[in-house]
Amino acid sequence: MIGELLPTEGSVLCAVSGGADSMALLHMLRARGGLRVCAAHFEHGLRGAESEADAAFVERCCREWGVPCLVGHGDTRAYAKTRGLGIEEAARELRYAFLEQAADALGCEWIATAHNADDNAETLLFHLLRGSGTEGLRGIPRRRGRIIRPLLDTTRAELEDYLRKQGVAHIEDASNADERYSRNYLRRRVMPALRALNPRADEAMGRAARLLERDGDCLDGLARDFLAAQFDGESLPLAPLRALHPALASRVVRLLWPQSLSFAQTEAALAFLDGTEYGLLSLPGGTLRRERGRLWPGGEEALPLLPERALPRNGSLAIPEAGLLLFCESAVKGEEIHGLFKTYELKCDMIGDTVLCTGPREGDRFHPAGRGCGKSLRALFAEAGLTRRERSCVPVLRDEAGILAVPGFGQDERTLAQAGDEIIRIRWTKDKA
Repeated sequence: MIGELLPTEGSVLCAVSGGADSMALLHMLRARGGLRVCAAHFEHGLRGAESEADAAFVERCCREWGVPCLVGHGDTRAYAKTRGLGIEEAARELRYAFLEQAADALGCEWIATAHNADDNAETLLFHLLRGSGTEGLRGIPRRRGRIIRPLLDTTRAELEDYLRKQGVAHIEDASNADERYSRNYLRRRVMPALRALNPRADEAMGRAARLLERDGDCLDGLARDFLAAQFDGESLPLAPLRALHPALASRVVRLLWPQSLSFAQTEAALAFLDGTEYGLLSLPGGTLRRERGRLWPGGEEALPLLPERALPRNGSLAIPEAGLLLFCESAVKGEEIHGLFKTYELKCDMIGDTVLCTGPREGDRFHPAGRGCGKSLRALFAEAGLTRRERSCVPVLRDEAGILAVPGFGQDERTLAQAGDEIIRIRWTKDKA
């Protein structure tokens, strides 16, 4: 009855509530040779004396069977209130955290839980009602880390029959009859109606879950392959991402993002991919950034600021933010220079007393020599395909009248000199420091 998930040797921790499913699993595990079996029970603090009695029952059974057992206690209501969770979700978080701790304390390699075929069908229905995709409709995972679920193909009825034949006692949790809990309602009302239509409904739903799991694994693998090929550790190109089928693109986005995304959040991210301008999309845990044809999962980065620096008439000026060195000298203009795009000769008569090197400023415009028209720096940067970070690092030479020159983009028409004019020659190079 136990599946192939369990190793034939080593140690396994069995999560035991005392109910039929977990008592059957513990009994089956003990019957397997070569395994060291331990147990753990978590008392959620929800049912008072009855809950304490369940813990005592599990401890007594384990003592009689010679199974090492750890019992944990928690205040589920307080935890739920603190974390803003429902009771069921809070109980689950506390229980699994305890199981991990107990496995470490007892030196167990695996943690086995007694989820069965009925639980799997109920989970599939529960996720279907919430509008889940294949991730939720694949049901309960057979393995998650060191947690294994060897009874997923076994029905609750089969487990109860096993207990009767083996003469193994178990307890009934009275809260399982409380139909205010969604799972109990599904178990007591919905599943019997489905079995009336198909007596093998549990098996059919389990088969559907396995098929969806298979399809989901395939798509997840393709998404991981895409990221391996396209993601450079910081960003990925938008064009190939847009070309993917939405079923695959949505998985890429979810794998790229460090936190879980809802359907609406994933759809918003897919719509965000279609934009062409710089944009930001707020998501749980951060911001997606769209810039210059690439997608960045790190949000809006802090841009370096170029402080104002006075440009010497003779000497050098380091611009470490841009990785540049500017060399300045007073001279008299002679013949045409070579390396025009790395050297500017500014007519002294057209320059103010103070020349500053700054970063770009909002609304900056100038008349690049040879263009015959005014251009905004924003337009020039866009033509060059610069990112916001690259734009912020472009040095701008200016005086009180406006821009004199922008290394790499030209000098203003008013600064053009003729042969014999007194000039400031400015040359720049990469700073190798």
